[in-house]
Amino acid sequence: MKFISTRDINQLNPVNLREAVIKGLADDGGLFMPSAISLISKDELEKMPSMPLPEIASLVLGRFLGEAIEKKQLENICNEVFNFPVPLVEIEKNVFSLELFHGPTLAFKDVGARFMSRLMGSFSLDNSKEIKVVVATSGDTGSAVAAGFHGVKGIEVFILFPKGKVSRMQEKQLTTWGGNITAIEVEGVFDNCQKHVKSLLADEKLKESTLLTSANSINIARLLPQAVYYAYAWSRLQHSGKPIVISVPSGNFGNLTAGLLAQKIGIPIHHFIASTNINDVVPSYLNDGKFLPRPSEQTVSNAMDVGNPSNFERMLHLFHNDHQSMKQSITGYHFNDTETKNAIRDIAENTGYVVDPHGAVGYLGLKQFILNNHFEMTGVFLETAHPAKFPETVEESLGKEILVPERLSAFEEKASFSIPCANDYEAVKDILMRTKAASPR
Repeated sequence: MKFISTRDINQLNPVNLREAVIKGLADDGGLFMPSAISLISKDELEKMPSMPLPEIASLVLGRFLGEAIEKKQLENICNEVFNFPVPLVEIEKNVFSLELFHGPTLAFKDVGARFMSRLMGSFSLDNSKEIKVVVATSGDTGSAVAAGFHGVKGIEVFILFPKGKVSRMQEKQLTTWGGNITAIEVEGVFDNCQKHVKSLLADEKLKESTLLTSANSINIARLLPQAVYYAYAWSRLQHSGKPIVISVPSGNFGNLTAGLLAQKIGIPIHHFIASTNINDVVPSYLNDGKFLPRPSEQTVSNAMDVGNPSNFERMLHLFHNDHQSMKQSITGYHFNDTETKNAIRDIAENTGYVVDPHGAVGYLGLKQFILNNHFEMTGVFLETAHPAKFPETVEESLGKEILVPERLSAFEEKASFSIPCANDYEAVKDILMRTKAASPR
């Protein structure tokens, strides 16, 4: 299997898996995608409902990676990565929450970060140079990457996060690791952090002395594993015989892109919903065909505060830049903070189920789609993080305290350490080059 840039229209410069993962970003500034996609057979689809999650993961990822990784190695990685449950909880008739927060940092990004760290760990054994991994985070990506890469020999991680724009618990999860993990607190918003990461990856002088890559969903190794839980959800719900519609709370759109890739290999997902907060550049595009990035605005669903989502380029690539074709597969909705908080309260009062702000946005999108479309369906929304990661918003909405899992509360006892940084590329680059490894104080 080879990988091509989204901007390499004629597929003139394919690269192998190792190069795609280590580079992160293609030389032309595009994002890597599989050069070809192998469909899952009818026989494999029929067997999938009885397969455990790691086996489904190996099957799905094999379709994207081909012979780029040995089958046994892929199976071993999947057994390690997918070793926690992803429950489907029916909170209303034919409305399911897909809980993706049962991993180490209680957020869906654990899946991609754990897969990528193990894949890159095997790559780094072949290099005399240390690999530097840079990641921009609006909240959960950074902690998942930190957990996935902490202590991995030969890999040094730098996490860029926007000052004052993540929850208190998220910041604790970003800044308490030490060792090979360095947190950089940037005076800006997520889009600034993401821009600095892309600039680092494109810096030719830097690449001469450093093996540099990204752990954001711009990296194909972070993105592809997320396709697995769409296949898993379908396998556990297909017996209903109804079309399956999935609502994805979206910020940088890696999660939705992974769902589209699952659909492309033959997982029978009927329709997707792109549910966003007021940072609605993609729902706006779906509505009028105009993609107009803008500075992001801060919301209570902060992991979705993205004004120029990187993976939209991959979405365009999958649909051959055809607006109408994309619109047939995806419906977009956006919701404000008041609607989000009301949803958290109403879901709890009506069903007894507690969602986080991002899951609330996903739920709202699903309910809006059901209201607007008059056919029987099985609806799924992604619950991407544990509600206790956002105690201020969730407790305000519910009017009461919520239980904090021990895995989260343990971070409260740890010392934080981060490096303050101006919103300036050269300042970020200087920290990257002179910092060996931060230690909690």
